[in-house]
Amino acid sequence: MRASRILGELVSENRRTLALAAPIVAGFVGQMLMGIADTVMVGHVGVVPLAACGFANTVLAVPLVFGFGILSAVSVAAAHALGSGKLRRAGEALRGGLAIGGAMGLLMAVGAHFVLPHLGLLGQPEAVNREAGGYFILCAWSFIPVFATGAAKNFCEALARPWAPFWIMIAGVGLNVFLNWVFIYGNLGATAMGLEGAGLATLLSRVAVMFGVLAYPVLSMGLRQALPVEWFGPGLVAECRKLLGIGIHTGGLNLSEITGFSFGSLMMGWLGIIPLAAHQIALTCAATTFMVPLGLAQAASVRVGHALGAGRRERLPFITGGVIGLTMAVMAIFAAGYFVLGGAVAAAFTTDLEVRELTVRLLVLAGFFQVFDGIQIVSSGALRGFRDTAVPFGIGVLSYWVAALPVCWFLAFEAGMGAPGIWVGFVFGLFVAAVAMGWRLAAKVSAAVRA
Repeated sequence: MRASRILGELVSENRRTLALAAPIVAGFVGQMLMGIADTVMVGHVGVVPLAACGFANTVLAVPLVFGFGILSAVSVAAAHALGSGKLRRAGEALRGGLAIGGAMGLLMAVGAHFVLPHLGLLGQPEAVNREAGGYFILCAWSFIPVFATGAAKNFCEALARPWAPFWIMIAGVGLNVFLNWVFIYGNLGATAMGLEGAGLATLLSRVAVMFGVLAYPVLSMGLRQALPVEWFGPGLVAECRKLLGIGIHTGGLNLSEITGFSFGSLMMGWLGIIPLAAHQIALTCAATTFMVPLGLAQAASVRVGHALGAGRRERLPFITGGVIGLTMAVMAIFAAGYFVLGGAVAAAFTTDLEVRELTVRLLVLAGFFQVFDGIQIVSSGALRGFRDTAVPFGIGVLSYWVAALPVCWFLAFEAGMGAPGIWVGFVFGLFVAAVAMGWRLAAKVSAAVRA
C-alpha cells in the first residue's frame, strides 16, 4: 500500500475516533474538575486540609478505579451489539451495568465505615487522619451515583451518543463549585465546614449528575429503542456474569495501576505533609491531562468493538495505529506545558512556598511519564475492544508492582532522592507498561487481520 494511502487512511480513522473521543474526553475532564475544585478550594483553607484531601482521595481511588474498570464491560458489550445490529443486546448491557454498579457502590460505601477507624495504619500524620474522616465517608457514599452514572455514560458512548452525558457532567462541575463555595467557606448562611463541606458538595453534585445521565436514554428517541423491555426480568443475572467476565480483568488492571500509585502516595506521606501536599497537586494535574488518553482509550475500545462486530477487520491497523500516534503527539504537548508552566500551575493551588517549589520539580517528572502513560492506556483500551483483558492485567501487575514500586522505594529512601525519587519510579513503571501493552496490541491486530 502506498504511503500516501496509508496516511490518508490513518487521518480518516483518526477523524472518526476524535469525533467519538472529544465528548468522552471532555466528560472525563469534567469528572476531574470536581476533584480539582475540591483541591484548589480546600488548598486555600490550609496545608493540612489539602494533605488530608489528597490522602482521602488516594485511598478512595483504589475501589473507585476498580469499579470503573468493571463497568468498562458495558462499553465493550454495547459496542459489539451496535456493530452487529443487535440494539437490544446493548440495553441488556446497560441494565446489567446498573445492577453491578449499584451493588458495588453500596458495598464500597458501607465498607468505608469499617475502614475509617484504621486509616492510621497507613502511616500518615495524625493531623491528616483526623481531618480526612468526614470527607472520606461522604465521598465514599457518592460511589453509588458515580457508578450508576458510569454505566449509563458508557452505554451512551458505545451507541455514539456521547454529547448529552458530557453536558450533564459540565453542569455537575458548575454545581460542585457552587456547593463548595457554600459549604467549605460557609456562604449563604451555611456553616463553614472546611474539607467536610467539599465532601458534601461532591456527594450532592454526583447525585444530580446521576439523575441527569439516567434520564437521557429514556428521553432520547434514538436510544429508547435499545433499552431493555424488562429492567428486572429474566436474564439479568446471566448478563451480570457476562459483564463481570469481561470487566474483571480490566478492573484488575486498573487496580494494579491505582494501587501502585496509591502506595507511592503513602510513601509521600511517610516523607511528611509538605511532600504529600505537593504530590497531591502534581498528581491532580497529571491525572487531569491523563483524561485525554483515557477518553481516546474508551473511543478506541468502542471503535475496535464496532469493527469486529461488523466484520471489518481490515480497518483495525488504521484505527489502532492512528490513535496511538495521536496520543503520543498530544501527550508530548502536555509534557512541554508542564516544563514551561509548572510554576504558574503550582501557584494556582497554594501560597505555601515549600509546597510550590516541590510541586514544580514533580511536574517536570510528570511531563516525562505523560507519553508512556498515554501509550499504555490507549493500547489497553484497544485490547479491551478485542475482549483481551487477562494479559493486560498481568502486564499491569508486573509494571506497577514488580517494576515501579521497588524503584520508588529505593530512590526515595535508600538513594536519598525523597519525593522526586518516587516519581522517577512511576516513570520507569509506565515505560515498561507502554512497551508491553503496545507489543500486545500489535500482535492482536496482526492476528485479526490475518484471520
